[in-house]
Amino acid sequence: MTTSEAGTGRRCHNAVSPLHAAVYFAPEPEDELAALGLERGAMAYFAGRAAPLGAVGAGTVTATFYNFNPEHVRRHIPAAWTVAAPEAVLAARLRGADATLRRLLGAEAIASEEMAETARLALRATEACRREARPLYAANADLPVPEEPHLALWHAATLLREHRGDGHLAALAIAGLSGVEALVLHNATGRAPTSALFMRTRGWSARQWAAARDGLRERGLLDEAGDLTAEGAALRGEAEALTDRLDAAPYDHLGPAATARLTELAGGLSGTLRAAGAFPAVHFGRG
Repeated sequence: MTTSEAGTGRRCHNAVSPLHAAVYFAPEPEDELAALGLERGAMAYFAGRAAPLGAVGAGTVTATFYNFNPEHVRRHIPAAWTVAAPEAVLAARLRGADATLRRLLGAEAIASEEMAETARLALRATEACRREARPLYAANADLPVPEEPHLALWHAATLLREHRGDGHLAALAIAGLSGVEALVLHNATGRAPTSALFMRTRGWSARQWAAARDGLRERGLLDEAGDLTAEGAALRGEAEALTDRLDAAPYDHLGPAATARLTELAGGLSGTLRAAGAFPAVHFGRG
């Protein structure tokens, strides 16, 4: 039985991913990017996440990020690269990740053997990641592995997150969901960022959000209250199952025991991040 069939790969991903994602809610990375002259908010986000791709245009960012309003992307890309080169952005985001993890995890955890072990296991998992049709993963995989264990772990978590994410976008496309429709359907689960946060950060208007919701109702994926129907839940389940299959290689490569150990160690660190307020509850829920 593969990790995708057993669900262990997804559980491991869910334990590891917050170690990367904490940077999107922390002030330190944005402070570092703003110090380069980038506008806070969308410009800093787009530049920070797209920098491994090089000085790409709005079309590439729209395609690889999937659920952002193209007009929103064009307001900031490629203008960001006239302010700061991708190489400078990459150095700034690593400094921001360093400061974020040090603040949230504490010096003892940063220097612990468990941190070093978690980094080794996560990096070993990335050895089996595939580059084909995974542009964000492949771009990040070209970057050097930082020497310090907590930054090596952040790098590995980034690789694993973008590897799964690239596969998930393929699953969403197969499901026939546009970027904004995927957000609306995800929000309907109640376990995702709020609609207000999605619209603000992804650049969708209330009218566009409502139109997408109406379209999903017409497809029978949402009911009149905006909740998932059985068909909607089934479609999401199929997309997640396909994502699991596309993302099984790293965890099959680790094997059951090492995957369980990585899940345990990363889950503990991610729990510390949550307890320290890395993911403000105000940003999550059906709202």
